[in-house]
Amino acid sequence: MMAIVLVTTILLASSAPSERPMFHPTTAQVAESYRRADTIGQDWRRKAFLLRLEPHWFSDGKEFWYRRDASDGKWQFIRVESKSGTKKPLFDSAKLAVAIKDKAEGDNPDPDKLDLRDVEFDGKTLKFVYGKQRFTCDLKTYSLTSSKWTPPPFRRPEPWLQDTWPASHSPVASPDGKWIARIDGLNVVACRNGDPERPLTVDGSANGYYARLTWSPDSKYLVAVRVHPGDRKLVHLIQSSPAPWGPAVLSSRIYDRPGDKVDTFDVVRLDPSGRKKPAFAEGIDYSDLPWFRPRTDGALAYEKMDRGYGRFRILKLDLESAKTTAIVDDQSKTFVDSTALIRHYLNSSDEIIYSSEKDGWHHLYLADGKGNSTQITKGEWVVRDLISVDEKERSMVFSASGMVAGEDPYYIHYYRISFDGSQRVPLTPEPGNHSAQFSPDGKTLLDTYSTVERAPVHELRSATTGSKISLLEKADIEQLTHSDWRAPQQFVAKGRDGTTDIYGLVFRPTNFDPTKRYPVVEDIYAGPQDSFVPKSFSPDFYQQRLAELGFIVVKIDGMGTRNRSKAFHDVCYKNLADAGFPDRILWMKALAATDPSVDLDRVGIFGTSAGGQNAAGAVLFHPEFYKVAVASCGCHDNRLDKIWWNEQWMGLIGPHYGANSNIENASKLEGNLLLIVGELDSNVPPESTYRLAAALQVSGKEFELVVIPNSDHTAGGIYGERKRRDFLVRHLLGVEPPNPNIQPPK
Repeated sequence: MMAIVLVTTILLASSAPSERPMFHPTTAQVAESYRRADTIGQDWRRKAFLLRLEPHWFSDGKEFWYRRDASDGKWQFIRVESKSGTKKPLFDSAKLAVAIKDKAEGDNPDPDKLDLRDVEFDGKTLKFVYGKQRFTCDLKTYSLTSSKWTPPPFRRPEPWLQDTWPASHSPVASPDGKWIARIDGLNVVACRNGDPERPLTVDGSANGYYARLTWSPDSKYLVAVRVHPGDRKLVHLIQSSPAPWGPAVLSSRIYDRPGDKVDTFDVVRLDPSGRKKPAFAEGIDYSDLPWFRPRTDGALAYEKMDRGYGRFRILKLDLESAKTTAIVDDQSKTFVDSTALIRHYLNSSDEIIYSSEKDGWHHLYLADGKGNSTQITKGEWVVRDLISVDEKERSMVFSASGMVAGEDPYYIHYYRISFDGSQRVPLTPEPGNHSAQFSPDGKTLLDTYSTVERAPVHELRSATTGSKISLLEKADIEQLTHSDWRAPQQFVAKGRDGTTDIYGLVFRPTNFDPTKRYPVVEDIYAGPQDSFVPKSFSPDFYQQRLAELGFIVVKIDGMGTRNRSKAFHDVCYKNLADAGFPDRILWMKALAATDPSVDLDRVGIFGTSAGGQNAAGAVLFHPEFYKVAVASCGCHDNRLDKIWWNEQWMGLIGPHYGANSNIENASKLEGNLLLIVGELDSNVPPESTYRLAAALQVSGKEFELVVIPNSDHTAGGIYGERKRRDFLVRHLLGVEPPNPNIQPPK
C-alpha cells in the first residue's frame, strides 16, 4: 500500500499545475472550514504538554523550582538542585491539599492539580494565592495563615508619549558633598557648604532651558544639558464611541515625524567656583536627553547618534577643556541599526563592549576607552545579544545565529568567550533554536531547544563549559501527533542574487488534497528591525488556522530584514517599498516548481503595521503577482509615521520618500485591497490609512475600508479577523463566506 501511495504522489507531482482542478469549496465546506479554523488551535494546544519550562531560581542560584503539567492531567511542583540536576517534589501535595481544605471553606482541592498562583518560595516558606485568598505555608508543619486577596485591577497600557524633557528641580549634590546644584526656573544655581546660592547660568529661556545636571567625578565641574524644543507638532485621534454614552473625544499628543525640527540638546560645562566661564561641548542634534557616565580619569562619557542614523559615537568629555573625543565611532554608508545596538560599560575600567556591523556582520568589539577597539567575535554569522559579562574572569556570554554550518542561519545558540576573542565555548550545542534562562549566579542555564517540527527539550547545563548536567523534561506531543495536526514545511530557495538562501515556512490545510490547486496567501512583515519567520515549535501557528480556509499560507524573511549579513540588511535602506518582494516572489515560484498544488495565479497577502504597508505595496508595486491584499494599520507613507523608525531605514527626507509611498502610488492599484485601521492607533497615526483611502478615491480605484472603533494599533481583533478571512475567501476562492447575520437552518 505504501508503494502505491508513493507512486501516486510522484505521478501527481509530475503533472502540470494547469492540468489540476482549482480547489473550489462549496458553501457548506467553507462554513465547516471557518468552524475548523476557530477550533483547531485550542484543540491542538490541549494535546501538547511541557512545551515551556519556567524556572524560579533561588536567590543564590543553587536551586530552582518549576511546575510540571503532564499529559496525565497532574500538576507537579518540582525542586531542582542546580549543580547535580537532582529533582524532588517542592512540597507534599497531599498534605498541602488537606491544609488548604481546612482553610478554604467549601473547597476540596485536588492534590494532583493544585491551582496555586503567584507562588513564592525561599527554601522554607511557601507563599501562594489560591482562590481569593493569599496563603503562607510553613513546610515543616504545613500550617497555613491566610489573608484576603484581591486581584489587581486591569489597566490599559498608556499610549507612548513623546518626552518633552521637563527639568528636574531636585538638588544634586557633588560627589565630595561640598556643593549643591539645582535648576531654578530655567537656569542653574549652586552653593557651597550652605553659602547663598549663586547663578551659574543666565541664558535659560523657553527656547533653551536647562533640564539635567551631572557632577564630574572630582566635584570640580558641573555638566548641564540645555534643551532647545523643536516643532513638537501634534498628532490627533478621535474616539468616535467612548463609553459611557457621550460625544466623540479628541486627543492630541506630540509626535515627531521625518523632516520635523526636533528637540536638540546643548552640553554645557559649568564651573561652580567661577574660575572658568561656561563652555559648550559637542551637543546632541537628535535622539534623547543624554546621560553621562563617570570615568576613572575624571572625564565623563556620553552617547550620540547622528540624525539619519549614519553615525553612532560614544564621546569622552574632558572637563578642563570641554572638548570631546570619540572613544567609539561607528559609521555606516547606510544606517547604524539602533534596534540591535549593544553597549556594556565595565564597572572596573573605562572599557566598553559594543556591537557593530562594520566588517559586514553584527559582532562584538572591546573599546579600551581611549579610542582604540579590538574585535571580539568574528565570522560570517551574527551576534544576537550580550547576555552577561564577567569582569573578573574577563569573559562574557552572548547569543548568536548562523555559526553552525549546515543549520538554519536564524537558529539561536549561546556561547561563552573571553574578552580577547579566545576560548569560545558553545553552551547550547544541540541542533535547533535555543532559548536559555540563566541562574542568578551565572553558573547554570536552563536550555530549551526545538524547531517548528521537533518538540522542545529542556536541559540543565553548565554556563561555564556547556556540559549537560541533566535532562529535565521533553515535551509530550504524543496526543498531538495522533491527531490531524501537522508541522509546517520548512522551505529554502535562492534570492534575487541567485546565491543567497531565503528561508520560510509553508502551511497547508489539514484536509489538503494534493490533486487540487490552492491559492497562496503570504503573511508578511518586512520591518528591518528583526526577522520574523518562526523558528521554534508551536502546536498552534496562526498561519495554520488561516490555511484551514483552503489556502497554502507562507511566511518568508526576504532581504532587507535583520539577522543576516549587513549587505542583506542594507537592501531596505531608502527602499522600504522593496520589502524583499523580489526574493519572496522567487521563493514562491521555487515552491511551486516543487509542488504543483501551489497556484501562483491566485496569490494574496496580508500584514499589520509595517506589514500593512508591505501588503498594500504588494498590489501597488507587484500587481502582476499579488492579486489580493489586506493591509491593517499600515504606514503607507513614511513621512507620516514616527521619526526614529523611518529616518533610521529611509534616511533624511528626500524624493525617495515619495517613490516609496503607497499614497503617492495609489493610482497603480490593481486587484483587490482591504484597508483596516483602529481609530485610536497610537503607533501609526490612522491618517496614514485615511490618506491612502483618499488617494485611492481620487484615482477612481475600488477598495474596501474598515475602521475599528475604540481600537489602538491592531490587526482588527475578532471583527477584523473575520473581515480579513472573508475578503481572502471571496476573492481567492471565489465563494461567498458565511454571513453571521443569517442563522443556518436547524
